[in-house]
Amino acid sequence: MADVRRSTVFFTEQHLSYADILPPLEVRARIEVAVLNFLKVLNSPTPAISILPMINRKASNRRVNHGLLTDDSWIFLSRSFCTRSLMRENTTKSFIRVWKVMEMCYEILVQEKRVTQRELFYKLLCVSPDYFPSQLQVNQTIQDVVALLRCSRFSLGIMASSRGAVAGRLLLQEPDQEIVDCTTCGSSGYAISGDLNLLEKLNMKTDAHYIFVIEKHAIFQRLAEDRVFNQIPCILITAKGYPDLATRFLLHRMSRAFPEIKILGLVDWNPAGLAILCTFKYGSIGMGLEAYRYTCNVKWLGLRKEDLDAIPEESFIPLKPKDMQIAKSLISSEILQDNYKEELAVMVESGRKAEIEALYFHGYDYLGKYLANKVVQVNYI
Repeated sequence: MADVRRSTVFFTEQHLSYADILPPLEVRARIEVAVLNFLKVLNSPTPAISILPMINRKASNRRVNHGLLTDDSWIFLSRSFCTRSLMRENTTKSFIRVWKVMEMCYEILVQEKRVTQRELFYKLLCVSPDYFPSQLQVNQTIQDVVALLRCSRFSLGIMASSRGAVAGRLLLQEPDQEIVDCTTCGSSGYAISGDLNLLEKLNMKTDAHYIFVIEKHAIFQRLAEDRVFNQIPCILITAKGYPDLATRFLLHRMSRAFPEIKILGLVDWNPAGLAILCTFKYGSIGMGLEAYRYTCNVKWLGLRKEDLDAIPEESFIPLKPKDMQIAKSLISSEILQDNYKEELAVMVESGRKAEIEALYFHGYDYLGKYLANKVVQVNYI
């Protein structure tokens, strides 16, 4: 099926830009070539400051792939280039940041270490405070390096920080380790590692029919404590809010390993909840050339407008300016399918939102019944 999907898309391979997963030696070689090319230009008969060509990561270069024989969709970047140069005032610092991050990544690879983006930020803050005053500059520059070298951030020695957890009918086995039965991990679940290499090597087995992607850790804990997976053959997974890279990667791996399993999202009925669902479903433009590696065909189970009658009037909360800002961004996006836009329009028009916890009005055991009714009725979009 994967081969069919690759051959039935509207874009051709030459228009797709992506980042390779490479061994450390090859990444180091690409950094060395970049340095040699830079020095070659400086030592030429007509010396000049070179530019750094990289894939343009702006929203204007974003495309959405839609499968022909599947309903999978995901964000990708087309082969359109931008540059970083010392000769333009607005990109001078960005140009220097790229070289400093490449230098740091080279050292990490030589030492055979891995660091988080946060650890990298503090290291760069100490050695180059004028260029990296905040985490934002580090995050953006990492994606610049990914776009320049065409390799994943993990290949650069940068690992994901994970806060996600998984529970339910899933057996996991790390290399040379004991099998972990995720039905026995309690209400907190099995902590997802930030080591993507380890997640890629996980041996997984399941008899589940559904994967529930839960926005909130508290809801995840309630469902795990109630052992909802004994009533519904399912796996529970949460990123405890906005999805981190490791949780998205594991979910993507499960979608590849178990393509017959339905993946269903349970999020708050508000613009932020929909944004979280869309990040799991389509990827994020912030991931640049790596976005497509962390997507899966998740369906929206709830909360949706049809569930509002089950929520007491006192539980609704007015939309805040931040909610309206997220809603505006989603509405203007080409990725949002029509029935999702309809849901969002109802939110905006009503000027209010609702949280999953509002369903506790019907009792603490109601969530399991709610999920069961939804899957029996195939009530998801």
